[in-house]
Amino acid sequence: MKQYSIIIVFLVIFWCAVSPAQTKQTSIADDWKPSTFNQPGQEYPQVNSQGYARFRIIAPEAKSVSVSLGLGARGGTTLTKAADGVWVGTTEGPLDEGFHYYRLTVDGGTFNDPGTLNFYGSTRWESGIEIPAHDRDFYALKDVPHGNVQQILFPSKSTNTSRRAFVYTPPGYEKDLNRRYPVLYLQHGWGEDETAWSVQGHANLIMDNLIAENKIKPFLIVMTYGMTNDVKIGGLGGFKIEPFQTVLVDELIPYVDAHFRTLSDQPHRAMAGLSMGGIETRQITLSNLDKFSHIGLLSGGSISMDDVKNTPGFKDKVRLVFVSYGSRELGNNSFGGRNPFGGDPKENDEALKKAGINSVFYVSQNTAHEFLSWRRSLKEMAPLLFKE
Repeated sequence: MKQYSIIIVFLVIFWCAVSPAQTKQTSIADDWKPSTFNQPGQEYPQVNSQGYARFRIIAPEAKSVSVSLGLGARGGTTLTKAADGVWVGTTEGPLDEGFHYYRLTVDGGTFNDPGTLNFYGSTRWESGIEIPAHDRDFYALKDVPHGNVQQILFPSKSTNTSRRAFVYTPPGYEKDLNRRYPVLYLQHGWGEDETAWSVQGHANLIMDNLIAENKIKPFLIVMTYGMTNDVKIGGLGGFKIEPFQTVLVDELIPYVDAHFRTLSDQPHRAMAGLSMGGIETRQITLSNLDKFSHIGLLSGGSISMDDVKNTPGFKDKVRLVFVSYGSRELGNNSFGGRNPFGGDPKENDEALKKAGINSVFYVSQNTAHEFLSWRRSLKEMAPLLFKE
């Protein structure tokens, strides 16, 4: 993979702001409710039925307070100071449905909102707010059998450390000790870590609900940190995937197969990832088709017929290519009028289909480079994995 392709997708994180709704509301509904990610007992931040967000910060000595929304900390809301020293403000327009990072700027300093929970994103702990989605039922916490997300620490000789991963095991894993399961290795995006998919992404709840509805065959999900060095903004050109490939292929996979009841052959192993994780997935799977049979790229490029021709055994070994984007990422939106790197994903999908390859292209409507796009993508991709 060419290095400039890696940089392009990393930069998307900073280009993509929280997108306002296409039609500006004439009046703001007074039906405010605390965000579902608020700290216990905290009333702010609040959201309303139209998708507006309202913030309240106690900083009586401050001279200026603002809120920056989105992965790239763009999309600002300036708060106004009341007589009691409390700063309040409402977003100029409604926000996209789903989860968004945000941060406070108080007199030029960057802070998290004490009213809400923190989430690891943009290489730091950020505040988070949830705009209720109309289709949120698929990742809701329901009265269904639940799987387990457990932390593992595995030895990594290549990095001379013990590294961390989280493993989702489906409901019933502890009961039927003779049953073995396929495995999906699922990667986060740049600036996030191995907690992102189960916390911001609700991957375990999505799986629990799909299993309860008999829409998928149960499988394990393994989520680990996708970087082996500290790459900061401005130094992304030096990022190399190969060291992480060694960690994943040579160290993590053997550890998981040795410590969990997996189906450890190529037909029962998949890899997918969002943004940077999609780029990693693309390079690692194409270089290791003896290890992976299902490939998922979520806002992380696509696979063309040139890739197929340049990868021996692709048609025989790959059982699924799944590519997805938020609708606001395509066309004239966050990619500056260009399609994502690797070519037009829709055209690539059609070409793969014509060549007899099982290819699926999914677009999440009215979302950008954000977690609702990827929650929806996991929901669409999971039923397609490991089908006989």
